[in-house]
Amino acid sequence: MTDQNSAGPVEEGPKLRRAVNLPLLILYGLGITIGAGIYVLIGAAAAEAGPYAPSAFLFAAFVMCFSALSFAELSGRIPQSAGEAVYVDAGFGWNWLTLATGLLIIIAATIAGAAISIGCAGYVGVLVPLPQPVIVAAIVLSMGAVAAKGVKESVTFAGILTVIEIMGLLAIVVAGFAADPTIYKQIPASLPPLTDMAALTGVLSASLIAFFAFIGFDDVVNLVEETQDPKRTMPRAIIWSLIAVTLIYFLVVFVAVQSVSADRLADSKAPIGLLFEELTGLPPLGITLVAIVATINGVVIEIIMASRVVYGLGKKGRLPSVLARVNATTRVPLNATVLITGLMLAAAMFVPLAELVEWTSQMILAAFTLVNMALILIKLRGEEAPEDVFNVPMIVPILGVITCVFLLIGPFIWV
Repeated sequence: MTDQNSAGPVEEGPKLRRAVNLPLLILYGLGITIGAGIYVLIGAAAAEAGPYAPSAFLFAAFVMCFSALSFAELSGRIPQSAGEAVYVDAGFGWNWLTLATGLLIIIAATIAGAAISIGCAGYVGVLVPLPQPVIVAAIVLSMGAVAAKGVKESVTFAGILTVIEIMGLLAIVVAGFAADPTIYKQIPASLPPLTDMAALTGVLSASLIAFFAFIGFDDVVNLVEETQDPKRTMPRAIIWSLIAVTLIYFLVVFVAVQSVSADRLADSKAPIGLLFEELTGLPPLGITLVAIVATINGVVIEIIMASRVVYGLGKKGRLPSVLARVNATTRVPLNATVLITGLMLAAAMFVPLAELVEWTSQMILAAFTLVNMALILIKLRGEEAPEDVFNVPMIVPILGVITCVFLLIGPFIWV
């Protein structure tokens, strides 16, 4: 029997439960993506790109699409938790790089959850006059408890919250088009002129912020060991999640910059509430509650995802195997969940929101670059994919590397 306190791989004990189907997985992907982004960052993106902010979200989606397709193939080739780390391991075969990639994803997810909890606290603070640290602590600890209950329970909980948060965003889009039925004529004006370098620089800078808002599909692959029929389910969930969230984001940001000035959006701690009030003339209480639901959803899903990466690395012997222990009752990696909850709370307490967002985006872009390179190496070696696995041509991971590197270093070159 393997010593549970060693760093060796875990071979025995309770296993993860395959309880997640395609609808739940899509809702999971949408929940973490939307909760991580639009409710928190719409003001910051508008401050950088002004009326061209919708273009920043389209560009971020363009960068994401190549990596998403690479993840879709790799999730079938290597159906294991700790997705990015095991993909890099399969491509490069370097233990140190595998561990570094896994730790990069764990840190990025923890910091992302911290950023979302701060954004959530901004909405809660509108309703409850408590100090921000108190609100943040309550959010992170309560969502850690939800994540510890069990994967079906926590993902179902997240799915319900996702439906609510999508309805809130659609209500804003409908209100925007109802207030001005001709607003669609302004869509071409949301694309920056190719000769306007200042506008293009603003869009590129905002794209790094917008990229954070798209983080989510990569988290889906970390539930592969808990997904029913993962070879078919996982690629569909990744692709549909990205398509749906791109459409929702573009419409919401477009309505926002047409309806409220960029300065007001940037200055507001609850920008979606401000937008709703401006469009409808109604008190923002309802949409504020929806925003709280959305951001709480983002926190719980980040905890679930990061804990699965910790579990996967422990299972492969890259981290102490005590972190790969699965609770016999809840069938979740409880030690990993407790660790991530504690780290997320610490980050939320001590690091400003803007830095959390920037660090997360840069770390995820670096990890995506490695994952795309790993798929290139696997294909160059001629390794055959298992039967019925989703497959992409070599150009897809190549473009994934190019677009990720461009977005990673572009703002530093252009600004």
